[in-house]
Amino acid sequence: MRLYAVVAAGGFRRYATYRVATAAGVFTNTVFGFILAYTYIALWDERPQLGGYDQSEALTYVWLGQALLMTCAMMGGGFEDELIERIRTGDIAIDLYRPADLQLWWLAGDLGRAAFHLLGRGIVPMVLGALAFDLALPASPWIWAAFLLSVALGVVVSFAVRFLVSLSAFWLMDGAGVMQMCWLAGLFFSGMLLPLSLFPGLLGEVARALPWSSLLQVPADVFLGKHTGWGLLQVYAFQGGWALALLAAGRMLQSVATRRVVVQGG
Repeated sequence: MRLYAVVAAGGFRRYATYRVATAAGVFTNTVFGFILAYTYIALWDERPQLGGYDQSEALTYVWLGQALLMTCAMMGGGFEDELIERIRTGDIAIDLYRPADLQLWWLAGDLGRAAFHLLGRGIVPMVLGALAFDLALPASPWIWAAFLLSVALGVVVSFAVRFLVSLSAFWLMDGAGVMQMCWLAGLFFSGMLLPLSLFPGLLGEVARALPWSSLLQVPADVFLGKHTGWGLLQVYAFQGGWALALLAAGRMLQSVATRRVVVQGG
């Protein structure tokens, strides 16, 4: 485990070196936060309590989305491009022969990346949003702790989805198209565009049952106190279940790909 802790720390330091990119990302997240916030204000002025949120909660949801956009890699920006390129060039064979688990290696690095983005690109937009608008910030430290745990589970779910999609490059040789489809699905079904509680009928039920809801909708509802007691344990089980299922699917696909590399190498 010490090895993977070092990899996670390395992932954090790697993204911390891109100071200009981080500053540009904070600026972009803040600008889009203000655009979405005023759009939500207009919408909630016409439809108060829309989706079960009051206006303050809806604005909080907007800024949480900006804070978690890169943390949960809803638009990519993580390890996936590098992994796909290593598969395409054949360098992945070196990784598979290393005395380290491929999935855990990339997961550790992605956790380091997510931690940096939560601190580097999440806090500042959230603080600016709180200064400009009346946000529904939790008073209890337990809710903050529950929120951070939900975010961590969301990051693992996000990694597991992107790892699976990246491994498709073993058969497609170029996973860019599949990855773009994954990003679009992530933006839509995470609740980044609109809270999933606003989706009507069957579409809403399906959207809330998909793994992408773990990236924003679930953590935001935990932050807003929508899940407490047994309900909180249920959403943790939902996120954890998806994380375990997707990680297991990725491990199975990794095993198939490893056998394929070994056979071709032999």
